[in-house]
Amino acid sequence: MQDPDFPNIILYAIPFFILAMVLELFVTIKQGMKTYESKDAFSSIAMGLGNVFLGFFSKALVLVSFFYIYENFRFFTIPITWWSFVLIFFADDFAYYWFHRISHECRLFWASHVVHHSSQHYNLSTALRQTWSGGFYTFIFWLWLPLLGFHPAMILLQMSISLLYQFWIHTEAINKMPRWFEAMFNTPSHHRVHHGSNPLYLDRNHAGILIVWDKLFGTFQPELENEKVVYGLVKNIHTYNPVKIAFIEWVNMFKDAFSGRQSLKSRLLYFVKPPGWKHDGTGIVSEDLKTEWLKMKPKQRKIQ
Repeated sequence: MQDPDFPNIILYAIPFFILAMVLELFVTIKQGMKTYESKDAFSSIAMGLGNVFLGFFSKALVLVSFFYIYENFRFFTIPITWWSFVLIFFADDFAYYWFHRISHECRLFWASHVVHHSSQHYNLSTALRQTWSGGFYTFIFWLWLPLLGFHPAMILLQMSISLLYQFWIHTEAINKMPRWFEAMFNTPSHHRVHHGSNPLYLDRNHAGILIVWDKLFGTFQPELENEKVVYGLVKNIHTYNPVKIAFIEWVNMFKDAFSGRQSLKSRLLYFVKPPGWKHDGTGIVSEDLKTEWLKMKPKQRKIQ
């Protein structure tokens, strides 16, 4: 089978990103909303440009890894045809859900993913606030796809399609989509929840395209009218410097792991445990924050 040559659709989409941000800015200003802050937006755009540049190197590593597994260990040879694109749509989205969920539950992966949550604003420029380090190791969540027999080019194309889909959901200009759409797909409302630092909203709605995974695995939380989303982190980083945004959590993680007197096991657990965990028991993770918050607001519950 001849290797397919799919275009890099992310590069082709850059003019669309710019046009969409201008349109969103116009709409939100007309609605009396202040969703953009210039320094924050420029930081997000800088993170996005850095991600595209580093992607030329990380994608080489990803392709080599995918092709090595595909050529030497694949169970089947899945042809490139209409039904295989249907299959990979669901397979990729399933992989994305678990990558995204574990990126919130394991600090090693949070160290790169935190970049995307570091803005205290929510607009289309936030979608461009992407990691500079994650592309070099988070692809491991997709390694089972070439093992099954999906061609690496197909996998990368579907990963790009998923990323493109997720661009438009980073907005406050759209309140709710039709009920049937909200029930099946990730939407601005669902993803606003995901970017919330409110205890009720922490580590919820990890969907890429289909929200059904969150509903299936118990991580779904609707956006509530009486609980306005507060964007950002539990402890915000307060910087617009792209380099600091990209690596501050890596520095903090290594400081926690290798400072003070603690066992080797404790040091290793700083890479495995959720953000906020401390070896001496003084840390607070998101579930602790949520439990404490619900004690103070016992009548506040998620509505499935």
